[in-house]
Amino acid sequence: MKNFTLALFLCFAFVSHAPAVQPDEVLRDPALEARARALSHKLRCMVCQNQSIDDSDAPLARDLRILVRERLQAGDSDTQVREFLVARYGQFVLLEPEKNWRTAFLWLAPFLVLLTGGLVLMRFFTRHRAAAPEPLSAAEKKRLKDLS
Repeated sequence: MKNFTLALFLCFAFVSHAPAVQPDEVLRDPALEARARALSHKLRCMVCQNQSIDDSDAPLARDLRILVRERLQAGDSDTQVREFLVARYGQFVLLEPEKNWRTAFLWLAPFLVLLTGGLVLMRFFTRHRAAAPEPLSAAEKKRLKDLS
């Protein structure tokens, strides 16, 4: 039973990471195909949004994979292909946006959220810390003694 479970797990592991590239899309030149695959891993499927076009079965992803291969066959560099797609679809087409001043907030936002959350928690716990009680006055001590 253990072997069957392991075999089933491995099948699902390999199936879930199978690229969606169809045999008719593959370039004959292995070097160009390797460049196309490397680029495809860094480009976002506009339909699936959290998958690369290399992993997506969406028709738009297929069109983008073919477009990348056509541009590479035409002699474009990887940078030119990426710039062409960014000009056409915007920064959103990149799975990892460029690190520049326009995307600084995008890269810094997680740290700012953590810092803000930490400051809020720190302020909450320092405000709600039990203050040391003031000593009883002579009148309060007398009243307490009278009650007991």
